[in-house]
Amino acid sequence: MGTAVEISPREAEVLELVGAHLSNAEIAARLVISVRTVESHVSSLLRKLEVPDRRALARRAPEPAGAGTSRPALVLPATLTSFVGRASERAELAEKISAHRQVTATGPGGVGKTRLALAVAAQAAGEYADGVWFVDLVPVTDPDLVATAVAGALGLGERPGRDMTASVVAALADRHVLLVLDNCEHVVDGVALFLERLLAACPAVTVLATSRARLMVPFERVYPVPPLSLAAGGDSDAVALFMERAAAVGRPLDPPLRGQIAAICERLDGMALAIELAAARYPMLGLDGITAALSHPLRMLTGGSRADERHRSVRAALDWSHALLDPADRALLRRVSVFAAPFTAAAAAEVTGTEEGLVVDLLARLAEQSLLVVTPAPGGTEYRALETIRQYGTERLAEAGELAEARSRHLRWCLAKAAALASAQPDWRARFDLVADDLRAALAWAAGRPELREDAYELARRLAELTFTRHLVGESQRHYEQAAELAIDPADSASMLRQAAAVAGCRTVGDDMYRLLRAAAEAARRAGDTVGAAADLAAAATVAFRFSPKFVRHPSGEEALALIVDARGLAGGDPAAQAAVALAEAAVLADALASAQSWAGETFAAAATARRRIELLSSVPVSPTGTLELIDALGMVTEAELGVGDLPGARRWARRLAGHPSLAEVGHRAPLMVDALAGDAGEVLTGSILLLSAWRGAGSPARSGLGPAVAGVAMIHGLRGDHEARREWQQVLNQLGAPPEYFHGYGAVFDAMLLLHRGQAREALRRMGPEPRQVWKWVTWIWHHWYVALRAEAAVLGGSPGARDRVAEARAVVAGNPVCAAIVERAEALLDGDQEALLATVKAFDAAGCRYQSVRTMVLAGGEHAERGAAALAGLGLAPMAPAPATTAE
Repeated sequence: MGTAVEISPREAEVLELVGAHLSNAEIAARLVISVRTVESHVSSLLRKLEVPDRRALARRAPEPAGAGTSRPALVLPATLTSFVGRASERAELAEKISAHRQVTATGPGGVGKTRLALAVAAQAAGEYADGVWFVDLVPVTDPDLVATAVAGALGLGERPGRDMTASVVAALADRHVLLVLDNCEHVVDGVALFLERLLAACPAVTVLATSRARLMVPFERVYPVPPLSLAAGGDSDAVALFMERAAAVGRPLDPPLRGQIAAICERLDGMALAIELAAARYPMLGLDGITAALSHPLRMLTGGSRADERHRSVRAALDWSHALLDPADRALLRRVSVFAAPFTAAAAAEVTGTEEGLVVDLLARLAEQSLLVVTPAPGGTEYRALETIRQYGTERLAEAGELAEARSRHLRWCLAKAAALASAQPDWRARFDLVADDLRAALAWAAGRPELREDAYELARRLAELTFTRHLVGESQRHYEQAAELAIDPADSASMLRQAAAVAGCRTVGDDMYRLLRAAAEAARRAGDTVGAAADLAAAATVAFRFSPKFVRHPSGEEALALIVDARGLAGGDPAAQAAVALAEAAVLADALASAQSWAGETFAAAATARRRIELLSSVPVSPTGTLELIDALGMVTEAELGVGDLPGARRWARRLAGHPSLAEVGHRAPLMVDALAGDAGEVLTGSILLLSAWRGAGSPARSGLGPAVAGVAMIHGLRGDHEARREWQQVLNQLGAPPEYFHGYGAVFDAMLLLHRGQAREALRRMGPEPRQVWKWVTWIWHHWYVALRAEAAVLGGSPGARDRVAEARAVVAGNPVCAAIVERAEALLDGDQEALLATVKAFDAAGCRYQSVRTMVLAGGEHAERGAAALAGLGLAPMAPAPATTAE
């Protein structure tokens, strides 16, 4: 590759994680950097290692690489041969993509659409600030997976609450990129739907597509790709291509032969693929042999439109090239056409039923005739057929009556691969990505054949599990639902629907959770499993309450309660069924245990329950249901730890939650809540960027659950003295549709902290005027101790006559909470004028991991302590505090 020089340590980390097949967002979460920074590193690595795409970059992960500066990504596949001619076509197509947002290069198979598109894209790369990206749609067999293929090329994952198309749209909303979609014709409906959403929401994205037919979408401009020029006298692009390819296989041609070559190219209508196939035969046949061989089949191709003739010219070249193969070569060419993705010799041997030693020789012979493309890979040399040749091979399979048998062999191979992947070895991501397209293709074929229904069910189930673990959760849900439809036993169908419902929960799509659980209940009834049906109906009722913010159309309370009544009737006398219904009733009518404990003021019991739940879930194998419960439990334990003042514990749980692969694309609000209460401005400002980007990318929905984090960010901007930024975040808070009750919970706590920082103690006291019992759970959830402690401090600093009683009451409530207890101790020290006791709280705050309150104490202490405190505040990025008032309250 040339002289290698060292890459930066950060690039080495990124390269290692690309090699582990993590998405850009997963890498960003792992390294605690922005997604755009990851993209910049990936772009630089692509250039330094001189590799064409992300898959090739992953293969280079263990190797050292060179250095250099980053530039926009140029993610185009490497071409093994030079691009010849087409100067005018390149100029015309380049002009079209510069003037229009969506251009489709159309033409028959073999005319050279892909090579022209690649040449134009490479030429235009410098005009797109965020790079040029190539997506090969040949392996995509399901139109619904077009967006998944695009996301894979871009290094994106699915964002919770959105399908993959919405995730791609969100990622590209403000990006200036050229997206090349190659070979769209077989999934044209899926491409059309994808592009309509993409182009409407991403004004700086340009799409260059190649297809045998136009896509029929808004904004589309069509560029018909002509054959290679056939100028008189042998001076043409077609002749130049033939001569270049002939020279590449070791037989350069003399210029005087141009006229004879031109005649051959004219017979082939200037079709690039046909010319390349003919040139590959030149060393064995010579020009006379090629001319003679082509004359007979071409004489039979008469009539029809010019476009049809071009199709026939490629078929004629393929027929001719195929006829010159040995019978064993022909058999292998048609049988390997079942592979949707590049394959190894071992895979070819297994699927075609040929001895591996013989397969290697046969594959080499096919590659020599330009019928297969060869690519070196760490797992062994890989082979693939160009799409036109693959389609030709499939037709030959059908003609030979071998299609069903070949597809069945491929299906069995896919089942074995899927089963092996389920054991989840360390490199399973890379191994899954290598075979994923074949698994999908095999399932698409088998799902429509009743005689293979059992195998199709098994593959759908396996693929659902694998795609979930690979964090392709939208695809996973579809495969679970597909498996439910394919299942012969209604009990299996019910099981798959339950898994699909859990995946929908991980995607934060409450409507799907509810629908799928009710469908599972119906399947269980068909299976005679009334106990299971009762549990499913009860679970659906629970979802309606427990995950209410995740619904678009929320079921009414009456509807959910009716489900419980139905479930109770189905449960009969079965103890397990009765327990399931009772649990649902508890969830619906009294909510979860930890919530109930916290709302009852049992803060420490709530934290203990939440931690115990995490312990139990940590031993559960990875599954949709387990993942859904774990994410919910991590959110619960983070908030519970905040409630008891365990900031280090809350921060640890929050980081684990935000770093969960299912949330890597959007992060989570939990770390912002923790860092805001700790006064850690730097962390809040960094995390708020991802939160705001994800929220706006989702269309700025009214999600009240984001309220505490947004209020915390607004407070931090207030502590920094950035009033304009605080107003902007307050506007976001208003858009979230936070319930009025938030005013007494997190709203009061964050507002009071800011008011106290500004020296407005009386205003803070008014803000927290209601007694906790007056506002019930909005205060007595995680905010109870904070509310009580800050209220006591505000009473002291505001000169309230009942301050001492307020402090005494607070001390009893917050006992055992290190942060809130220290706030109360500080308030009492201020009330007593006890400087020693006041400074003692500095150590208490530091030990509790609350640097802001520690520094605040120093400022309140006055004198030289205040000077050091002011400097420390500036170090935290916060504005100066108002001077402490003289305390006379009792």
